[in-house]
Amino acid sequence: MDFAPYQSSPPEHNRPFSPPRSTVASPRASLDNRRPYSPSQQQQRGAGFASPPPLQHPQPQRSWQPALPGQAATAGYAPEAGTYVSEFDTSLGIRLDYEACLAYLALPPLGAIVLLILERKSDFVRFHAWQSSLLFTVVFIAHLIFSWSTFLSWVIFIADLCLMGWLALRAYRDADTLDRFEVPIFGQIASRILDDE
Repeated sequence: MDFAPYQSSPPEHNRPFSPPRSTVASPRASLDNRRPYSPSQQQQRGAGFASPPPLQHPQPQRSWQPALPGQAATAGYAPEAGTYVSEFDTSLGIRLDYEACLAYLALPPLGAIVLLILERKSDFVRFHAWQSSLLFTVVFIAHLIFSWSTFLSWVIFIADLCLMGWLALRAYRDADTLDRFEVPIFGQIASRILDDE
């Protein structure tokens, strides 16, 4: 098996397929009207549409346009032209939900500041980066102020880790609807900064 990133033929032509369906009726009615889930089996049966390229999962910012039998040249992902702007587009090419989580998990506030510099397209990701950088800068200052006490430093550190995980989870869950979870003071400031950009 060839694992090269650029292959002359897609891997569907080389891999073994499921055994053919038996003609014996099943005692369970749900098994009798099964449909094949493999795109290559549907193509072999003449379904008349093209599936996305193998090993590439379409993201919300790209729309897959299947080809009709006579229009093979127009099939593929929709080109990202200047006229097509989606709220799910990101500058880094990472999925929107993963990139929003990076604002909280990539060593805040430094990771959030780097994300603010690199991400230019997604307001959702930029909001979470602003909120993370503002919030965790204040938490970092609290770490510096209470560094004289070992107990308080550990309490702030554990609260910091819990806050990072909880906010990353909220950003991941809210990415489907683009809802913004605002931390009471810092979320409003982040929204104002983002609206002024």
